[in-house]
Amino acid sequence: MNNGNRRRNRKRYRVRYDRVIAVALVLLVLIVLITSCSKGCSDKGKDKNKNSSSQSDIINNISGGEQPVVTDPNGSAVPDATNNATPGAVAYTTQNIEYTDINKGDLVLVNSLHDYKFLEGDVNLTTVYESRNSYYGVSDMVLSLDSNTVTQLNAMMEGFAMATSNQDIRVIGGYRSLEAQTDKYNSGKSKFQGGFTDYHTARTFDIGVFPSGQSSNYYKPEGIYAWINDNASNYGFIVRFPEGKETLTGEDSRAYTFRYVGIPHATYMKQNNLCLEEYIETIKSYTSNNPLKVTCGTAQYDVFYVTANVNNTTGVPVPSTLPYTVSGNNVDGFIVTVTTAQ
Repeated sequence: MNNGNRRRNRKRYRVRYDRVIAVALVLLVLIVLITSCSKGCSDKGKDKNKNSSSQSDIINNISGGEQPVVTDPNGSAVPDATNNATPGAVAYTTQNIEYTDINKGDLVLVNSLHDYKFLEGDVNLTTVYESRNSYYGVSDMVLSLDSNTVTQLNAMMEGFAMATSNQDIRVIGGYRSLEAQTDKYNSGKSKFQGGFTDYHTARTFDIGVFPSGQSSNYYKPEGIYAWINDNASNYGFIVRFPEGKETLTGEDSRAYTFRYVGIPHATYMKQNNLCLEEYIETIKSYTSNNPLKVTCGTAQYDVFYVTANVNNTTGVPVPSTLPYTVSGNNVDGFIVTVTTAQ
């Protein structure tokens, strides 16, 4: 009987061992499964990072490799705009510009306080007679303007003729050389010495009205001719010496004297009743991080100012992928105009 009990006990113990072994096997399987899941999740994370890196490489390749450096108006590096969360941010690189270039460009200010420097390459003089279209006349065959100014003048005169069926406008004054202005001053025909008239820029001109069979007159924005004043800014022109701004421009108001400055600048000046002197000061409040935004039809522009470094080149922020222009103001710095939408 004792032997039988022992056998039964051994059998009971053997069954318990089998259960222990079964539990151990279950635990082992669970451990293997958990380890596999952990490894799989880790690999997915690596794959995700790998995909992100690949996308970044693609972006770099599209933009030409190295990401552009963003700068503040003084040329110092600031966080790249491509990494900013703000939609539509413009990425800038730095263009080093010589100090003397403040005296070149469509926005140079020339008056009794700021003389024109006649720097080579600022303008491309062309005779209006040879470059004009058939929608207006010119007083003589030698009167000259900058070629870009003539191009825009042609477009404006064509628009005027199409809108009014009139071609009575004639250009009667334009570019003056230093010698020509000095002669005018010495003869008492001008109160400004050579170097101190806006006509030196080759972007300023006078127009008159010459109706067939009638007496001619200086242009006035009256009747059908008012179209020119109403639409001049669409072609980049301003009235250079507007009424009410005499103390700022230093000249008597003249409705017939126009100056090319560029479409966004002319538009903003017209909308805000500013003369060129006022605009040059106003734009100094705007930087590449906080530009003046101007809309002209479907086109959009960012405009800002950069103080020139008197003793060295100036690091001017310019966009890496968008159209832009840089003009000196002939006073103390540069005005950057970026076309953000066309």
